[in-house]
Amino acid sequence: MARATRKVEILHAASKIVSERGIFNLTLEATAIEAGVSKGGLLYHFPSKEALVKGMVDHLAENYRVKIATSVAESSKERGQWIRSYTDVTFNNTYPNKEMHAGLLAAKAVNSDLLDPIRDLYNEWQTEIENDGIDPVKATIIRLATDGIWLSELFDIHHLSEERKEEVYLKLKNWIDE
Repeated sequence: MARATRKVEILHAASKIVSERGIFNLTLEATAIEAGVSKGGLLYHFPSKEALVKGMVDHLAENYRVKIATSVAESSKERGQWIRSYTDVTFNNTYPNKEMHAGLLAAKAVNSDLLDPIRDLYNEWQTEIENDGIDPVKATIIRLATDGIWLSELFDIHHLSEERKEEVYLKLKNWIDE
């Protein structure tokens, strides 16, 4: 199996542990067992728990960056393309393994500096969103509403029905185009 694929399997295993058992159960040993690799094999890719969590955040950030950049590039409407792409990807095209978002929780618990790639991404996107051809306050409100739904699901606080979630999504998209 290719190294990149093995690394991603290890990241998925770590995310599954955080999602199902909590951050305090994330250990290198537990991750190796969950991923079906030796501890030495895990250490080859991630020499510490901090490196493992950093890998989780970096992987998620890069995946999100690529999806939004692709959506922006494919957008037929220039005005509002960033906020539209952000909203579309967040609602419809997030990381296929939802557990991978648990890496953000792990980073906050292990070392909040590990969230820097996500912070950098948000800073970059916020600048793009505010210069997207629509009212920057409205664009920011749309981003915050989109984030709120995503975070309420990540923290398992409240899940909207699929019907309500779709209604909110369509309302946000309509606001972009007004």
